[in-house]
Amino acid sequence: MARVYISIGSNIDRYRHVTAALDALQDWFGELVISPVYESESVGFDGSDFLNLVVGVETDLPVGELSARFKQLERENGRKPDAPKFSPRTLDLDILTWGNVTGVTDGVELPRAEILKNAFVLRPLADIAPEDVHPVCSESYGRLWQAYSTDQKLWPVDFTWQGRQISQAVG
Repeated sequence: MARVYISIGSNIDRYRHVTAALDALQDWFGELVISPVYESESVGFDGSDFLNLVVGVETDLPVGELSARFKQLERENGRKPDAPKFSPRTLDLDILTWGNVTGVTDGVELPRAEILKNAFVLRPLADIAPEDVHPVCSESYGRLWQAYSTDQKLWPVDFTWQGRQISQAVG
């Protein structure tokens, strides 16, 4: 079994699509470790704000099968496979890490480069795995978040899933 971290994002009918992703992940993997849900501005294009979070699961599914399941779930939630990379999306699921695997596995780059580039990936990952170590740079996600510096803004939002408060807006 490997610990896998998955990023979830949506900026179209956001609450519905994030809920659909969490429901599917729970059906597939059982217990989920769920970060707070953050709202962030679009990066790379002009669009409405995203909801982002990271989920941790234990699985023995290979990377290629996971990736295929995630692409299918995205399509089932209305994501167009031929849409430009930097465009609005109903649902975006990405494998951030699969255990300590590095390099390209089944066409997936591991760990995902966005971990070190985007606050909306690193912050929720640091929330649920602050002591876990990035398999390439050998720093914990908590320390990476503490050292992170960018003008990307994100803020926690109220989000309830299956009657459980996942996150709460500040203020």
